[in-house]
Parts: sequence; C-alpha cells; structure tokens
Amino acid sequence: MTLTVLLFASARDRAGRDALTVELASGATAAALIQACVAVAPSLGPLAPHLRVAMDHALVAPEAAIRDGAELALLPPVSGG
Repeated sequence: MTLTVLLFASARDRAGRDALTVELASGATAAALIQACVAVAPSLGPLAPHLRVAMDHALVAPEAAIRDGAELALLPPVSGG
C-alpha cells in the first residue's frame, strides 16, 4: 500500500513537511506505520515512542491494522492549558 500520512505539531516541525508518503504491506499495523515514517523522516526518531496514529479521525492502538485508503495522521504528545 502507498499511504499518505499527515503530520501535526512537533512531528511536522521535525520532519519539515506537512505529510509523508510511505509504503506498507497490506495488513501492516499502526506501529509499523510509525516505523515507516521514521525511515522516511529520521528526524522523527526521538518522537517515535510518543507518537499516536489516527485513522479516519480516531486514535488507534499500535496493533491496529492500517486500512488502505484511510486518512492517516501522526499525532505527537501535546501540552497546554
């Protein structure tokens, strides 16, 4: 699968772009998606343990299967008040 992954906040800042294109095997997990994103943009490496994947506007577990054609985003931890 060829997937476009949207980046937000510090993930976007570290990668220097708004989105990444990655290749994953069918049935790959959200954890594999994060690894693929780090392979494309190594500057995301320090954030990797803290990144969450959103698929079609909902956070998914690391073991969730990524669906071809889904809207995907990487969300770093945020703080605020």
